[in-house]
Amino acid sequence: MNPLDYRRGAVRLRVLVAFGLACMVAAAQAVRLPASAPAGIYERECGACHLAYPPELLPAASWRRLVDSLDRHFGTDASLDEPSRAAISAWLQKHASSDAKAAKPPERITLAGWFMREHAQVVLPASPAGGRGSMSDCAACHPAAAQGRFEDADGEPSR
Repeated sequence: MNPLDYRRGAVRLRVLVAFGLACMVAAAQAVRLPASAPAGIYERECGACHLAYPPELLPAASWRRLVDSLDRHFGTDASLDEPSRAAISAWLQKHASSDAKAAKPPERITLAGWFMREHAQVVLPASPAGGRGSMSDCAACHPAAAQGRFEDADGEPSR
């Protein structure tokens, strides 16, 4: 092998390794949207009370209905100023599930057909208050739920 060919190959390899490392660093340091962006507003406003559920868990019609009724959001007044409400609504609908098979879009993620199939065998643990836990507490079984990953606690993928 010609020494010049060896050096060219070594240079190529170094360039590829450097590029690969740069890509991995960029992925590890994924840029979060500023708090003023719709996703940032959603995380700040909705995530203040519960998990800021990934928008793809519900179809657009469900998100529209939820955001349009924030004054009576599951027994709580979660009203927002109009610019925030409109930004969140548009963002959720844009990133919603494209699954529109249900005749009536679910009002809750826990009532979605896919959710009920995935969780048919789940038995909720007792809560400290003496009742049962809540199916809406994703992080109880999915440690990376806040990052939008819903593997089971043992690492098995779900949905």
